[in-house]
Amino acid sequence: MSIIENIGVARVLLYLLAINIIAFLAMGIDKWKAKRGAWRIPEQTLISLVLLGGGIGGIAGMYIFRHKTKKPRFFVGFPMILIAEIAIAMYILIRY
Repeated sequence: MSIIENIGVARVLLYLLAINIIAFLAMGIDKWKAKRGAWRIPEQTLISLVLLGGGIGGIAGMYIFRHKTKKPRFFVGFPMILIAEIAIAMYILIRY
């Protein structure tokens, strides 16, 4: 029995959907707060959400809300993290 079968594809997909929605909303909330001079979501939290699998949501939020698009940590880092995660997922799927 493979790792994927143990975890369950549906659970993995549900997790990825949830973390991407959270990352997308975090980018929107942080932009909203930035416009109002309110308490901000730390950059490390935004990066962590992407590292946890929220790359698509983080990138979509970055461009839809026009937030953090001039910071290389984000406009270069988010896509690099997403590509790495896709490569790891493909390796796992092929290997198991």
